[in-house]
Amino acid sequence: MQPDKNNVPGMLTVNQLRTAVDEGSIDTVLLALTEPYGKLVGKRLDASFFLTDVARGTHACDYLFTVDMEMEPVPGYQFSNWESGYGDVHLVPDLGTLRKLSWLDRTALVICDAQLDPGHEPVAVAPRSILRRQLERLRAQGYEAMAGSELEYFLFRTSYMDAASNGYRDLAKVGWYREDYHLLQMTRTEDLNGAYRRHLAASGVPVESSKGEFGKSQHELNIRYAPLLEMADRHVLLKQAVKEISDQLGCCATFMAKPDAAEAGSSSHLHVSLWTTANGEVTNAFPGTGDLSGIACSDHFRWFLGGWMRYVPELMVCYAPTVNSYKRYEAGSWAPTALAWSPDNRTAGFRIVGTGSSLRIECRITGADINPYLAYAAVIASGLTGIEQQIEPPPAHIGDLYAATDKQMLPGTLEEAVSNFSSSDLARTAFGADVVEHYSHFYTTEAEAYRKAVTDWERTRYFERI
Repeated sequence: MQPDKNNVPGMLTVNQLRTAVDEGSIDTVLLALTEPYGKLVGKRLDASFFLTDVARGTHACDYLFTVDMEMEPVPGYQFSNWESGYGDVHLVPDLGTLRKLSWLDRTALVICDAQLDPGHEPVAVAPRSILRRQLERLRAQGYEAMAGSELEYFLFRTSYMDAASNGYRDLAKVGWYREDYHLLQMTRTEDLNGAYRRHLAASGVPVESSKGEFGKSQHELNIRYAPLLEMADRHVLLKQAVKEISDQLGCCATFMAKPDAAEAGSSSHLHVSLWTTANGEVTNAFPGTGDLSGIACSDHFRWFLGGWMRYVPELMVCYAPTVNSYKRYEAGSWAPTALAWSPDNRTAGFRIVGTGSSLRIECRITGADINPYLAYAAVIASGLTGIEQQIEPPPAHIGDLYAATDKQMLPGTLEEAVSNFSSSDLARTAFGADVVEHYSHFYTTEAEAYRKAVTDWERTRYFERI
């Protein structure tokens, strides 16, 4: 298990923050909230004001859960709308997430939960609330979940402002040939990746490694596994750090699932295991005497895998949340195309890795564009249902899954995934009808925006020659 958060460099108690404020080393506290797309929003507070007036919470407009990517209010939501006047939600700091951000001057950050005001009930449609509810269901069955996110991204020596001015075209790549594990190419980006690692490690996000990836200018950063809610928090902080540090250095990074048709897409592989406490000892619940194609696993491992796999089509919006997500699933691309599992096989959507206490399930379906709170909530909802219903996984596939013709294919579009989600009994049981209706509308709005858009591809293809 992970060490006490107070022993992780960068993490702060309220008393430590108060001392830092008195010493002048911190004067700003960011109140951060994750909205449906997965990005951090919030407020910058004077640190003294936070300590005296806001440590118990403050307010923000509830439209943060119902606007589109351009921050335009979208009609059709029950939670928040013009008729209700777009009121407030209460932002309650989770003080266990308080940390100093080493890449921002004299700045600390705390992640907040959203509560209704009045009433202080959790906002059901808030991503962190959705994950918390699934973890409560898991704990009621005697389990804790541990997880690790692996995040891939593309780097460019073009500033975000210049990239936007150029329509995100003709960006200066940091590498000009494939750099997967390539130390020379990796050295050329150490000013960036080294800065990410050092600042994250100093800001309460312990790091394992960074490496070049398969695409030109593509890289990966892995952070240490943690209890699942903490991992989701670390996941969004990793993305924030990479973007902000890149911006400071006049560069940019993207976590799009498929930013370049000619390159591999960017994934966010999710590693998950369940843990139990017996006789005061915390142990991985996945190893056991049962056999799964030579893997010494427990019944709970098999059933968790079986449930996770069975409900992928119904919860696919949580794993592939944008229209761009589905362009990543191509044969030979290192992204899966079929719903199958296999031991240590990178063509499979589910790869079984580790042995003994490190035995875990790696999901390779998820892209770098996920909202980690929603993705991990889907994992627990489906895996726990697998345990409750004792769902057996299909036989392992041995060999190249890209060449398999007898496997169920992953949903091919966001529209298909939304249809599956909106009609899913599992989603309504696990998340609640209000959450399903809210996010069905959210993803439908995203798909509809793309349907209406006229793209460069269309102009190039049809402007003159049609």
